[in-house]
Amino acid sequence: MSDQSQTTGTIAPKAASRPGASGAAGRSRGTLGLAGKDFRLLLLVVALTMLAPFILNPFPQTSGLAQFNAGYPDLMQRFVIYGIFAIGFNILFGLTGYLSFGHAAFLGVGSYAAVWMFKLVGMNVLPAILLSVLCAGLFALLIGYITLRRSGIYFSILTLAFAQMCFALAYSVLTPLTGGETGLQLALDDPRILGTSQTASGNIPVPSLFGLEMRESVDLFVGGWAFTFNAGYYFCAIVLLLSFYTAIRIFRSPFGMMLRAIKSNQQRMRYTGLNPKPYALAAFVISGMYAGLAGGLMASMDPLAGAERMFWTASGEVVLMTILGGAGTLIGPVLGAGLIKYMENILSKINSDILHGWFAFMPDGLEDFVITVIYPFIGKGWHLTLGLMFMAVVIFLPGGLVEAGQRISRAVRGKKGHDTTDSKSEHAE
Repeated sequence: MSDQSQTTGTIAPKAASRPGASGAAGRSRGTLGLAGKDFRLLLLVVALTMLAPFILNPFPQTSGLAQFNAGYPDLMQRFVIYGIFAIGFNILFGLTGYLSFGHAAFLGVGSYAAVWMFKLVGMNVLPAILLSVLCAGLFALLIGYITLRRSGIYFSILTLAFAQMCFALAYSVLTPLTGGETGLQLALDDPRILGTSQTASGNIPVPSLFGLEMRESVDLFVGGWAFTFNAGYYFCAIVLLLSFYTAIRIFRSPFGMMLRAIKSNQQRMRYTGLNPKPYALAAFVISGMYAGLAGGLMASMDPLAGAERMFWTASGEVVLMTILGGAGTLIGPVLGAGLIKYMENILSKINSDILHGWFAFMPDGLEDFVITVIYPFIGKGWHLTLGLMFMAVVIFLPGGLVEAGQRISRAVRGKKGHDTTDSKSEHAE
């Protein structure tokens, strides 16, 4: 016993007195409360969002490949808004293991709440977004309390049923509140107790942030390139960064560990005396609030809310985003949302005329054959390409785009390591 005490007594001071030991421990979780790897990931997302006008416009306007540019405000806004939607869904599905097929209901609730705030109070986007998050959270609390009594496929079917009920109510029953099939829109006779009902020119005012209109843009022309910097996009991008940072803190927190335990084995949690239901309900509400935030941002960029945002296809879309990007990862849902929205808005616009322009250098017969083969996968058939991509990811890349990136990174590092070993061997010889 005395030898052990002496050994312990001599080793501990040496470890404590190591130069830089305490500094390394502090750096491991110091910057914004994040570990080094998480902080680098956050910086990557910051770079992607802030530099998006440049990244998404790689081809000059005069180039035939300008068709693939995606750096215009409306599409960039969709990238980040659906990224927020997917981040929230990932907390429920990827982290907790509950697959919801009705998450679009909270997206729709958030949109309706924001538009009503614009109609009744004023055009400032902050109160509208706060109301969207609050209403979606309360609605998620109600739906989650009922649906979480079941798990697995029964939970999924219940959420789908509730979402379709909400769609039916918004489309044909609660038309005074939702506008029915035409949607809820702003009007000149809206009261707006904290703002004007119309501008000096007689038009409906637009959403703004303390006077800065969301539609304001600045164009930068460099050679054959045109870059657009939109106020609404950067506002959404900042909200995305805050949402992403919050998701990181949730993932790395003790609460996040409890959610992982729920996904792993709820029965074992019960054996330890822990009730998983409150944690699952909290994850459901947080996920619904993220969806409401996305819905509020949609209405802030375009003050219109329609029942189609609650339809089951919208819920299925966020499932695809999360799985394609990488369920359970931090950045995966953002990448998946960007990929699907890019395909929906870029790939779907390619028609036969564009294809003939691309393959005009080929002989006529070969050109027609190539276009005949490609055409079913673009334009209105872009869903076929998405379906094939989804099948490939599920079969070969269960971790989605994140796993693909990790495999490429490991392959590159392995090749570099192999080349270094070979050069050392040659040098030794």
